[in-house]
Amino acid sequence: MIFAYCLLSRRLSRTAVSGPLVFVALGLVLGPANLGWLNISLDSALLRRLAEITLGLVLFTDAAALDWTVLRNSARLPMRLLLLGLPLSILMGFVVARLILPELSLIEAALLAVVLAPTDAALGEAVTTNLEVPEAIREDLNVESGLNDGICVPMLLCFLGISTGHLDQINGPKDALQSFAQLLFSEIGLGLVIGAFVGLLGSWLRDQAEQRKWIAEDWRPLITVALALSAYTLAQTLHGSGFISCFIAGLFYGICSRKELKDGEMVASLAMGDMLALLTWVLFGSAMVPDAWSHITVASVVYGALSLTLVRVLPVALVTSGLGLDHWTKLFVGWFGPRGLASIVFVVMVVDAALPSAQAILTTTTVTIVLSVIAHGITANRFSMFYGRWERSHAG
Repeated sequence: MIFAYCLLSRRLSRTAVSGPLVFVALGLVLGPANLGWLNISLDSALLRRLAEITLGLVLFTDAAALDWTVLRNSARLPMRLLLLGLPLSILMGFVVARLILPELSLIEAALLAVVLAPTDAALGEAVTTNLEVPEAIREDLNVESGLNDGICVPMLLCFLGISTGHLDQINGPKDALQSFAQLLFSEIGLGLVIGAFVGLLGSWLRDQAEQRKWIAEDWRPLITVALALSAYTLAQTLHGSGFISCFIAGLFYGICSRKELKDGEMVASLAMGDMLALLTWVLFGSAMVPDAWSHITVASVVYGALSLTLVRVLPVALVTSGLGLDHWTKLFVGWFGPRGLASIVFVVMVVDAALPSAQAILTTTTVTIVLSVIAHGITANRFSMFYGRWERSHAG
């Protein structure tokens, strides 16, 4: 199926048939709900490990591939989206969850909001590669989707730590503060340190080998794959966060690398990330979609619809005020915030934590992702064409 999709990829990119939609449907057909050829359950180690490694590799490559020149030239919009829009979206998602899903506790509502906060660059590829869309907007959306999942990881870990921290054993604010500080050091702190170490050491060793002409060109593309997996494995082995380690390692490696070298080294890691992402979509369709269908409620559908619209569009409109953007640009940026890979991995971690309302969080997250795959797939090309032509005529 991947081979067949590759052969038709350019033709399909002009339609509403996106890669995630094809492979979610494939997983649904092959899964236990239909043919039964794939028997992957939600508690399967394969599902969690594949999803985690995929996200780790994507975090590294997104951070390493960041074009700092473009970011400096148009920093205001992506920085506002990341530093102001993302927290505001999480806050709004939390408030909506408390109103629509009253069975969720405070911490569970916060977890749901964080799980559905990051956007997916792969699902938005039809927009970020469409030449009808102004280059600055394409780059801004690409930067946002590349960095927001890495920013959400520490928040998710903190909320998971609080939710599974046996609060009944914490006596007073002092014990709570100590437990929180321990969490920050053990997972987040170690992830930061290990990621910085791997990124800096890796780029230095690569430069030394490059100066001595030791690197064979056919092995160059595997450099970033090896570093991403090394950052993840080392952090997990030392009980740190592999996700944070991959993200920070990618940032440091990208900062310390010349663009012409980095582009050649990113080929394999980008391709492997895409391949693993497609397999994750298959497992999502096989294991998570049928489970969500059997537990779906009106509330979960309403929350999913609001998560893709109000919870995303309103914060974008608020934080971009004063930048001189027209209403169509604000609506365009706000609408194209698709949910995907990061949310799948995050919700698997929540389910693994065995929270009382884990099923409601899983169902709502799955419904939201499916709605996003369909809605953003249908509208990506048409809205991009309309917006690009309107911008050109308005500018003229």
